[in-house]
Amino acid sequence: MTTNFLQTPIDYLKGVGPNRADLLRKELGIHTYQDLINLFPNRYIDRTKYYKIGELQRNNTEIQVVGKITSLKEVAQKRGKRLVAKFQDDTGSMELVWFRGQKWIRESIKTNKAYVIFGKANWFNGTFSMPHPEMELLEEHKKSLRSAMQPVYPSTEKLSNKGITNRVVNKIMQQLFIETKSTFSETLSPQLLSELKLVSKSEALFNVHFPKNQTLLAKGQYRLKFEELFYIQLQLIIKNLIHKSKIKGFPFEKVGEHFNTFFQEHLPFDLTNAQKRVIKEIRQDLGSNAQMNRLLQGDVGSGKTIVALMSMFMALDNGFQACLMAPTAILSVQHYTGLLEYCNKLNISIKILVGSTKTSERNKIHESLENGSLDILIGTHALLEDKVKFKNLGLAIIDEQHKFGVAQRSKLWKKNTSPPHILIMTATPIPRTLAMSVYGDLDMSIIDELPPGRKPVKTVHRFDSNRLKVFRFIKDEIKKGRQVYIVYPLIQESSTLDYKDLMDGYESIVRDFPQPEYQVSIVHGKMKPEAKEYEMQRFVEGKTQIMVATTVIEVGVNVPNASVMIIESAERFGLSQLHQLRGRVGRGADQSYCILMTSHKLSNDSKIRLETMTHTNDGFEIAEVDLKLRGPGDIMGTQQSGALNLKIADIIKDRDILQNARYYAQKILKRDPNLADNENKVLLQTYKQLSKYKNIWNYIG
Repeated sequence: MTTNFLQTPIDYLKGVGPNRADLLRKELGIHTYQDLINLFPNRYIDRTKYYKIGELQRNNTEIQVVGKITSLKEVAQKRGKRLVAKFQDDTGSMELVWFRGQKWIRESIKTNKAYVIFGKANWFNGTFSMPHPEMELLEEHKKSLRSAMQPVYPSTEKLSNKGITNRVVNKIMQQLFIETKSTFSETLSPQLLSELKLVSKSEALFNVHFPKNQTLLAKGQYRLKFEELFYIQLQLIIKNLIHKSKIKGFPFEKVGEHFNTFFQEHLPFDLTNAQKRVIKEIRQDLGSNAQMNRLLQGDVGSGKTIVALMSMFMALDNGFQACLMAPTAILSVQHYTGLLEYCNKLNISIKILVGSTKTSERNKIHESLENGSLDILIGTHALLEDKVKFKNLGLAIIDEQHKFGVAQRSKLWKKNTSPPHILIMTATPIPRTLAMSVYGDLDMSIIDELPPGRKPVKTVHRFDSNRLKVFRFIKDEIKKGRQVYIVYPLIQESSTLDYKDLMDGYESIVRDFPQPEYQVSIVHGKMKPEAKEYEMQRFVEGKTQIMVATTVIEVGVNVPNASVMIIESAERFGLSQLHQLRGRVGRGADQSYCILMTSHKLSNDSKIRLETMTHTNDGFEIAEVDLKLRGPGDIMGTQQSGALNLKIADIIKDRDILQNARYYAQKILKRDPNLADNENKVLLQTYKQLSKYKNIWNYIG
């Protein structure tokens, strides 16, 4: 069936009409025949078996029975009446009951005619009864396309209230298959179909909407899931190829003095193999004629900053400037102080620009950027201001890019006549499935080993009733000269309650750790920035041993001497947040600890989160569990999860199909990047169609 025919508005399908069409549009986003075809069932009810009334069991399953209605009566009850029918087959009888819609049901029921009824049978007063059964005359049932496995479609309360039941959706779906003669244009190439032993498009759609059995259903689902994920991958990889061919980068032809001197004389430790591999990947990108567009993932403490610095040296060695943008002033200052020492040794000029930078200093920075005397600029969103102009920006590095919007990032690109190379860094590991689907158009680098000498943080879960033991442990650690974080949750909506918890916690800490023996800092969102900075600084300098805080310390505080992280009400934090907080300790050579405090009342998800934290330090493993618990939308934030509005596939459950789809998309585009070969004609055609009717295939983000 041609794609154009499938663009017919849903109003024209027999049995729909303007009112139903309006509801389907508003409630389920169904505008055309194509949208209806892509409304896939949530689940199926197996109707392969017909029960006899005499063999019914007192369980809660849905069953179907063939029999006749022999009599109907109305029974008065406290409110209104109920309609009761006697239904019998050759083994016994049961009751059918309706509490609403009696008039219409009375008029439509034919007594002493064979019906197939379907629903839940309840045992009541010595008889089985079925409330509001689905009913169909046996002769109609035999004729209908309705198969043994009955699909259950997505619905809303409004649709049910307006009479668009699952049965109605099933009916209009049948009508659509009658009008299209169940034939649909093939969208995959003959090679893919034979190599993967996939059923045809028409067969797959029929078997998903009207499966005769589990096997046919599974084949149909696999084919449609593969196709959906394959075209997403095709689109992402093509986007990357176009990017590389159209957007020329500055070729950094040499690795020169800055890079080599630093590598040979000033590198504070040996690079791990993972760091070496990543630097090599970046060097290849920078040396090609295309603009680099790379995502660098590395767990907390894996040494991304050194990789960033060495990449910036490559830009400087080729006569370009570099910048590093971070989401918060604290993180920017930390990057700046960390890199300043190395830059001073190599006579490289480096400055920092944040919201609080004084005007006189700003003007100097603006001037030295434009005349090229400033080599490296570190900063926050302040880098995006129009006044900030570079002489020749060659490399832009963005840290924790999910904290910046797309529009903000593109502002950086426009700072030059030609876009700079882009390196995006994140310490929030992205599960492989998400990385392949949301960031599939970026090249990936992963630092998957920690520098030698780092001891993994020991994580334990303790209940509030063990608090005194935990306090004794803290005192022992402080005696050894260590420092401690105690973090409280602060959730926006209930912040007054949370604030009270934090202050109560702070007061009890001060009671248990009295001055002058102990000094306690506190940092929270209601404090003025200067006060926050002052308290942070005291902790960094070791003047206070305990830092009581809300999650403001999640990103970027580097205190190698802090060896204990206590997370209060740990059940209220998400996995990635717990993992980020744990990453604040374990930065020195001493053994560090993370203690998760909770009450005894825990939900199932909370238990899984706590168990995951105590058994692994691997950020990628944690990210996978997080994805399973929260789903892609929550993890990516709204603007990116929109790219994954999938119709039938599920990137968590169908991970293997996703990997397979990406493999085949890469293989085909490697051989035929423009899909110009005859064998790929259908792929090119479908790909163009998808781009054209974006509202239908809106999962292509």
